Amino acid sequence: MRVVVLAYHNMGIAGLRALERDGYEIACIFSHEDDPGENCWFGSVRQWGKERGIPVECPEEIRRTESAEKIANFHPEMIFSFYYRHMIPEEILLIPPKGAYNLHGSLLPAYRGRCPVNWVLVHGEERTGVTLHHMVRKADAGDIVGQRVVPIAPDDTAFTLYGKLCDGAGNLLDEFLPLMKIGRAPRIPQDISLGSYFGGRRPEDGRIDWSWPAAKIYNLIRAVTDPYPGAFCGLADGSRLMIWWGTTEDGREGEQRKPTGCVEIEQSGVFVRTGAGRIRLRDVQVGGERMTGDGIIRYFTDKEGMMLS
Repeated sequence: MRVVVLAYHNMGIAGLRALERDGYEIACIFSHEDDPGENCWFGSVRQWGKERGIPVECPEEIRRTESAEKIANFHPEMIFSFYYRHMIPEEILLIPPKGAYNLHGSLLPAYRGRCPVNWVLVHGEERTGVTLHHMVRKADAGDIVGQRVVPIAPDDTAFTLYGKLCDGAGNLLDEFLPLMKIGRAPRIPQDISLGSYFGGRRPEDGRIDWSWPAAKIYNLIRAVTDPYPGAFCGLADGSRLMIWWGTTEDGREGEQRKPTGCVEIEQSGVFVRTGAGRIRLRDVQVGGERMTGDGIIRYFTDKEGMMLS
């Protein structure tokens, strides 16, 4: 089965490996140039293809006519998209006679759109998954081939959850790629009215509102911690406090209620009041100084009662 693959990131490599395992002929890979301003903590699809002698193209805009012409010239029977960052025009989707397929990091129709691994954690979900589906003009709306459920642990971050999703994607593809080869894969229509759609996230979306309950703040912290841009708030002097990790703790029974955002220091650590409960600071950064444990206590020693914003 001859295919063209549009891929990026670790999920792209997971998809390519599955195609390789299942005997698909990868005629060409379309990927992206790495952004020098981005924290590129993930594997290189370009390098993966180069090591196997597979041509790799990195056009700035896949919607240009020449990209469609290049793909058509490879005469693919199928096209796959594994975490490719651009919408693929219908002109390209109609090229392969046996269909164009996308791998999405959620259980569609829930969490259609961008950054599903971050959004499910922001919303405190207890499970997510990966979906292989037909590509149509509307994003993440095509018929479903198959899905794999991935449980979310209470201490999962976007990084650890993303790794689980990559493993789940490999297992999902190993199950359905052989069926797709012989034309026996399922095709289950989606009802997107039963799901949800979310757009991309920006670094500024990591700002903490201390009036939120501690559980909601914790979910934001783990959704955007390393290697993502991080959760943050303001210090009294106007500088930014990055909170790379923090844990929830209930307030002590019978104690006087303090305002949200108030810093409290105890022998065991540094805490911040929230709308319900407290967040214990475990890993923070101010400017170029990153602190954990006793380093956090020393930094906040003379700042008890400070209001974080």
